[in-house]
Amino acid sequence: MQILDIFHRRIALALLAALALPATAASDKIWRCGNEYTNQPGDAKARGCKPVEGGNLTVIDGLKPQASVKPAPSAPSPARTGGQAARGEGERVNSAEQRARDSDARAILEAELRKAEARLAELRLEYKDGNPEPRPEELRNPPLHQQRTAALKEQVGRAEADVAALRRELARVVPAPDKK
Repeated sequence: MQILDIFHRRIALALLAALALPATAASDKIWRCGNEYTNQPGDAKARGCKPVEGGNLTVIDGLKPQASVKPAPSAPSPARTGGQAARGEGERVNSAEQRARDSDARAILEAELRKAEARLAELRLEYKDGNPEPRPEELRNPPLHQQRTAALKEQVGRAEADVAALRRELARVVPAPDKK
């Protein structure tokens, strides 16, 4: 009797699994509708979607793509424009406002130049014309000292290039203020 009960239970489980299989297989079919995917057969047929063949498909929800329509202009920020409305393309700025912008730009470039010159001075002090002071771990391993020396040389070169670029930018873009 027990053998028959076990046999009947196995058959019942196999039948239940077989009945559940078509339901899961139907939901496994996926259709592509342009850039979207669906597993709803009615929706896919109505939209004329094509079935996806082959391997598994993973869809990760993310941000919706922006439409190619330009957004409506928002109200200008008073902090951004100095209390005045944003200017359209081709409109000129009055000379006082332009001088203020030039002055601000010059101040920013001068501050950046001071930082770059300070960094260059620090690097040159550490580099010591190609003979930096060896660190304790470099005394035991000379290749480490050579690598650090080469890295310092590159850093000095980049810092010198930064300073030169900032000086060129100051001379080119923003004229010096009139000294009276």
